[in-house]
Amino acid sequence: MAQDKPNYAYMGLEPDIVTNFVGPSAKKLGFVRVTVELMIGDADQLEIAEHHMPLLRATAIEIFGQQPEEKVRSMTGREDIRLAILKALQTHMKEETGAEVIKNVIFTKYLYNT
Repeated sequence: MAQDKPNYAYMGLEPDIVTNFVGPSAKKLGFVRVTVELMIGDADQLEIAEHHMPLLRATAIEIFGQQPEEKVRSMTGREDIRLAILKALQTHMKEETGAEVIKNVIFTKYLYNT
């Protein structure tokens, strides 16, 4: 009997994502520190994801850096950011490997300061 169970794997973006975002005035920057875990669609793709780690990290940092303070601080904004990162990572992996590889993005720690 064949097993059709998903064979997910998890991998953290190490170290934590720490970057600036635009504060309420252009003169003020805030910062965010996020622990990000990636859900890999298949454990066999873990090595592929590890190989592309610099691209994955850079993408997450870039997306956070483009966010306004209101989005970083709100729960719905946080979810929008998470989904934007997921979509961007899947797009990059599809371009690089032919498969989305990344099944989900999970924030396990989320701190910000303005």
